[in-house]
Amino acid sequence: MIVPVYLPYYVSAGTAGMMIVIILGLTSALRKAQWPARERAAAIGTVAVIVGGWFLLTTALAWFDFYRAGAGRAPTIQYGIFIPLLIGGILIWRSPRVAHIIDAVPQSWLIGVQLYRALGVIFLILYATDKLPGLFAWPAGLGDVLVGVLAPVVAIAYARAPDRNTDLVFAWNLFGLADLIVAVTTGFLTSPSIFQLFAFNLPNELISQLPLVLIPVFLVPVSVLLHLASLAKLRRDAIPATTRREISGTLA
Repeated sequence: MIVPVYLPYYVSAGTAGMMIVIILGLTSALRKAQWPARERAAAIGTVAVIVGGWFLLTTALAWFDFYRAGAGRAPTIQYGIFIPLLIGGILIWRSPRVAHIIDAVPQSWLIGVQLYRALGVIFLILYATDKLPGLFAWPAGLGDVLVGVLAPVVAIAYARAPDRNTDLVFAWNLFGLADLIVAVTTGFLTSPSIFQLFAFNLPNELISQLPLVLIPVFLVPVSVLLHLASLAKLRRDAIPATTRREISGTLA
């Protein structure tokens, strides 16, 4: 399928902007948490290398059509989605260093940064121009836009009254994760592969091609990990500070 001329610019600008915001937000959070300069630089550098390297690797694999879907073939895009999630999920829940970073980042930032999810409106635009099937584009596009628009609202509500809005943050995270699960599932079922069940008249080919493939193999895992970090922080904030220090000391 021919890639629309505007799509590379749209995806590239959105992805680059999201990466820059994450690095700048982390830098600001660690500075406000009064981390020592050397420790702060090491943490930011590590995150920048991991995120940047991950982006370059996924882009290179996509360039060589590693993720490209094909009728009657086994899909490969799941590797780009689930391997980063497995590694990142283990680090979020088990690594004391990652927990230390999450402790320093405000919950409101972990939520508000996902404003970028509103860029999912591109799915609806591509549907309107007969580039994506509706079974995928409508739930993925509307869900992303709603999660993204609600992100700053929930972030501000939590920042103003954390004690009263914990359930709101929890519900928003669950909704955001459900949106991504639905998008990935409908993406699999409408893309050319041995698992395709729908959209045979307009297969979801574009989602496995550059640049749109960067959404499922890079932006989706990043979004899931931000949700997991937010949920982990909610859980940790519910534990008394003295108990957290004892746990961190035991794991260190």
